[in-house]
Amino acid sequence: MGDSTLETLATPALVLDRPTLERNLTTMATAVGRHGVRLRPHLKTAKSVEVARRAIAGQAGGIAVSTLAEADYFAQAGFTDQLYAVGITPQKLARAAALIRRGVNLVLTTDDVGAARAIAALATAEGLAIRTVVEVDCGEHRAGVAPDSEQLLAVAAALGPCCIGVMTHGGHSYGCQTPAEAAVVAESERVAAVTAAERLRSAGVAVSMISVGSTPTARFANRLDGVTEARPGVYMFQDLFQIQLAGDPLDSIAVTVLASVTSVRPAEGVVLVDAGGIALSKDRSTASAPTDYGYGLLLDLDGQPSFGRALVERANQEHGVIRLPNPADCARLPVGSLVRIATNHICMTAAAFDRYHVVDGTRTITAVWPRVNGW
Repeated sequence: MGDSTLETLATPALVLDRPTLERNLTTMATAVGRHGVRLRPHLKTAKSVEVARRAIAGQAGGIAVSTLAEADYFAQAGFTDQLYAVGITPQKLARAAALIRRGVNLVLTTDDVGAARAIAALATAEGLAIRTVVEVDCGEHRAGVAPDSEQLLAVAAALGPCCIGVMTHGGHSYGCQTPAEAAVVAESERVAAVTAAERLRSAGVAVSMISVGSTPTARFANRLDGVTEARPGVYMFQDLFQIQLAGDPLDSIAVTVLASVTSVRPAEGVVLVDAGGIALSKDRSTASAPTDYGYGLLLDLDGQPSFGRALVERANQEHGVIRLPNPADCARLPVGSLVRIATNHICMTAAAFDRYHVVDGTRTITAVWPRVNGW
């Protein structure tokens, strides 16, 4: 990257601190590894080959994705063991089958009898092994069938030999405020998945995959007996919500948004930046957390909270409005000043960008890592 530094970037831009990323990866690998289950990193947040390579280092090699665009992107980079962790629709089956014909060991997900029949029909017509898991609802009530329901068995029956097991997602762990609360959700997640798998085995299904996972439950589960893999995702980068739940320090956040000051109102103790609702997202996940960070926390160019609890209190499309606890700090932030912002939900924030500007604890850019977007 030569002499490129953060000061040379057009803003807003994503900044990724590599040492922090690597610490986060180690923390999760250790947490999951103590249970003796496979870590399948979910790349829906990172969407980056370079991040994925580091996330699977020392692991079994499989990843989870949330879009078929991701599946294709990672397949081109040699990631052939993939779980598409979103319910497949019949009109997307042709794209999925094309990936499988290219040698991608792509596992599909469904909770619908009609979609299951379409998968089985395509598998028979083309002579393809379309491995599929039934999604189970473990309490989030977003997608999935109840583990004790007749629909579980109906979906598996419609899949026939395509069915290889179950997956679930303890997304309601994001309503937790402590590791102990997350551990309770992790146990309900585990029980739901294992119960469903046992029912399928009793029905004659050869279950080989029992997949669970969210960042809080994977990290704080007390046991994962009967589970084959965990697939957390946001742990790689962390954000203002995750560090509160985990009790981690602010420097656990690996990705921040670089922004420029565009306007200063000293009498009000307010500055505006060119990172608004699009660059930061309008996710308000910390609103229900012990500390509400508005739309983000202002950091200095080195990623330090040197302005105290200076929050982005309003996020318009391209404007972030930040109120400084000490109005005198406006003098430190003339128009054109560069700052960084830690965000509430990095998955949503990163989706607006096509690359990471990588630093190693300094302002020098050591690499640029592309990321994939779209569906």
